[in-house]
Amino acid sequence: MNLRDKKILVTGSDGFIGSHLVETLLDEGFTVKAFVYYNSNNSWGWLDTLPQNKRDQIEVFAGDIRDPYGTRSAIKDVRLVIHLAALVGIPFSYHSPDSYVDTNIRGTLNILQASRDYEVERVIVTSTSEVYGTAQYVPMDEKHPFQGQSPYSASKIGADRLAESFWRSFGLPITIARPFNTYGPRQSARAVIPTIVTQLLDNKTEIKLGSVTPTRDYTYVKDTCQGFVKLLKSQNTVGEEINISSNSEISIEQLALKIISLINPQARIVVDEERIRPTQSEVMRLFGDNSKMKKLTGWMPRFSLEEGLLETIAWVRQNISQYKTELYTV
Repeated sequence: MNLRDKKILVTGSDGFIGSHLVETLLDEGFTVKAFVYYNSNNSWGWLDTLPQNKRDQIEVFAGDIRDPYGTRSAIKDVRLVIHLAALVGIPFSYHSPDSYVDTNIRGTLNILQASRDYEVERVIVTSTSEVYGTAQYVPMDEKHPFQGQSPYSASKIGADRLAESFWRSFGLPITIARPFNTYGPRQSARAVIPTIVTQLLDNKTEIKLGSVTPTRDYTYVKDTCQGFVKLLKSQNTVGEEINISSNSEISIEQLALKIISLINPQARIVVDEERIRPTQSEVMRLFGDNSKMKKLTGWMPRFSLEEGLLETIAWVRQNISQYKTELYTV
């Protein structure tokens, strides 16, 4: 049977990557059930901004992945699961680590247990490049050691290892997808690219940032979503953990200067002490090796950094009211 004939559940579908992934799966012809975080306003997050014809195609389930009973209800009639729901902000994890354990570890366990009980045919668990910590060698392949440099990254290491254990212990067909720094439209100001873009579009000439020397490996969100689809379609990826990265790096300073050149060349960078992370927590270098992804699925990123930035800037320009540009968002 074709995968498209099987209903797929996307957790975290109301978020940045999740909403783009739902769109991508709809465009690929999948039947999508979107797990969104329950709220009294019945908001579906970024799914609310999709065209009506796409919203009409989505089955929405409102719940909380921290609740095992609701999670079981969401999974009982699906055959495929892509699990993205997570708390992702690193600074916020410094003062609220319990919530990261509850959401990222306990929530993932709920997904795994329900998927096992209902004999789900494929489960993709979303990891993060932050599990590697500062690069001990580059490019960083999937054999790179793990290092929990923040409560957030530690919680994701725990979730990944739980997923691995369900593959090894119970034969649950797991793939651990490990995106590096995904960026694009709809991303919150907790991330550096929208932080820079929104300040510039708010006509600020002093762009406040934390440490500007770390390097990151940026992948445009449309490429990341195509990566998930490729992982889902390939049987070669079962039982594997796989990087989704651009196989390149750029420092925060170089990135900021590039964005400044695209919006307001007169602006300058100012280091804001409030935004600097603890020395031992800051990940100084991320540079992902995507050769395993290419070998197993044939995936290749299609967007250059500048192409992705231009699309992102255009979107933020149209949606600047979504951001509180005067505040530092943690």
